[in-house]
Amino acid sequence: MNYSELEADILRLIVEATEDGVRAFGEETVTRLVRPELLRGAAEDELTEDARAALTHACANVLTISAAELHNAIATIYDGILVDDDLDAGVLTAISALAHWKSYLEQNRRGELYELAIRSIEDVDHEVSADLDDFLATPEMAAEYERIRRLLDPGAK
Repeated sequence: MNYSELEADILRLIVEATEDGVRAFGEETVTRLVRPELLRGAAEDELTEDARAALTHACANVLTISAAELHNAIATIYDGILVDDDLDAGVLTAISALAHWKSYLEQNRRGELYELAIRSIEDVDHEVSADLDDFLATPEMAAEYERIRRLLDPGAK
């Protein structure tokens, strides 16, 4: 499966999934994308202390804080970014995931969950460098795709 086919299939799965399915997918995926090990690579000079605290708190409580609290945390994080364009990849992944999750909570738009799915695929790609023409060739990428399919379409084979 090439990358374009993968994107199209994930979009189809999200569109066709039940409300319970997309919610379960969103919760598991955002939790995966804000895991503590992603934040370990952040240099001290990338974020202010307040931004680092807001990011850590939002990531640790992503499933229990409200959209308004998440909005405030993201604003604090953005205000506290100290670098122009060289933010650690793990930190960037976590911030992006928080922003998409916040938008999903506020507007219930499935497109935000599609973006979470793509960030999750990119996170795995960052680790294993998948081939664009055969994106599922690595066991890690195949496992991530199966995780997405299992959550969005539990009856699929």
